[in-house]
Amino acid sequence: MVSRRSHQKSRNGCSQCKKRRIKCDEIRPACSNCVKHSITCDFQTSTSQAASPLHPPKLSSHGSDSKSPGSTRSRARSRPIISNNLVLGDLQMGDFELLHQFATETCYTTSNKKDSHDLWRVTVCKEGLNHEFLMRGILAIAALHLGHLRPDQAHEYQNIAANHQDRALSVFRVNVPNVTESNCHAFFALSSLIVVYGFASPRKPGTAVFTDESQESEDWLPLIRGVNSILQRAWPVVENGPLRGLLQPGIFNTTDTRLPRAADLQLRSLAELCKSVSANGSGDDEAAEAYVDAVKALRKCYAKIFTRSSVECEVATAFTWPVEVPNKFIEMLRARAPHALIILAHYCVVLHHLNDYWWMSGWAAHLIENIYNELQDPWRDWIQWPSETISRNEKCLVWRPLSPDPVPTHTPGSMSNGMGSVSNGPPSVSGG
Repeated sequence: MVSRRSHQKSRNGCSQCKKRRIKCDEIRPACSNCVKHSITCDFQTSTSQAASPLHPPKLSSHGSDSKSPGSTRSRARSRPIISNNLVLGDLQMGDFELLHQFATETCYTTSNKKDSHDLWRVTVCKEGLNHEFLMRGILAIAALHLGHLRPDQAHEYQNIAANHQDRALSVFRVNVPNVTESNCHAFFALSSLIVVYGFASPRKPGTAVFTDESQESEDWLPLIRGVNSILQRAWPVVENGPLRGLLQPGIFNTTDTRLPRAADLQLRSLAELCKSVSANGSGDDEAAEAYVDAVKALRKCYAKIFTRSSVECEVATAFTWPVEVPNKFIEMLRARAPHALIILAHYCVVLHHLNDYWWMSGWAAHLIENIYNELQDPWRDWIQWPSETISRNEKCLVWRPLSPDPVPTHTPGSMSNGMGSVSNGPPSVSGG
């Protein structure tokens, strides 16, 4: 005779199963029987009340209980995971695919700084759970990345990205004047993603160096400056906050000014060209000063790229120049002044060093082409060196020492701006 299999009795089943006198599997938030018969399971009510931040379970105030491991777990479970203010009722399954894409692949493509990858993968996504505009920005970047990886579906993913980005920016623009301690981390993260979005967005043939002000997503130079603007306003909080690992302290400080010989000579010639603006009596001394300052900042950026260590973020380093140029230079660039366009063309050499990032691929060549179309002869001759450097796919600012540890000796140069040269070091390296 076959013995009857024993089973564990439980009195914790839902009231619906008890009334019908059937075994409840006690699955939450609704048991299988209630789901099968399309009736409301009382587990659903109890679960929602326990999870609601408006009705948190009361914690024991007894001293011994408050220090026990069990009470610690209870407190952790009682905290709401997502802010009650965040409502994403129109999310679709495709959006969860985008979040998965960002957390498993896209987060690793933001920079070469490995320390930042987990911050983007975990911390930024967690911050997005409390700020819808940031979550929309995350999904937008992930959609563009999937469009890049799946060219046959690129147009579909670009439309999805544009929808998320538009909704992110609508909140971002309204609230950015009111950056607070509670939202500054989300604003900092989104402002960084907006820069990536601006570069990753599809480029239209013949797009000008600067688009109309209404098309801010492609106006990349002000976008980069915008990240710095938010950082300046919230620096004490961000510096000590969860995203501090995305920062690079001292990034604007340059002590090693070595450069490849060709780059050094090119920047010297460019500096002399900009000084001539004031010398020829054109009358715009402010513009001339802005050009000279922009070239100085460019030399500094070149040197930072050329001498940076492997642990320094090359993306952040490359984006120092747009932050350091004066506002007058941006104004002259918008006016498509030849000197400003020529300086920008030389900055394209820096951007080309980021060409291996999917969201930067082809941008330097795209800019150079459009700058060439904006310029007329004989101004075009001034962009020959950056044009040829990029067309040869040459990353001329990659450090290739000819001796184990070269230490150039700086001697005073003949240039009126005080730039020096190297008299004892690798033959192809100059110092300023």
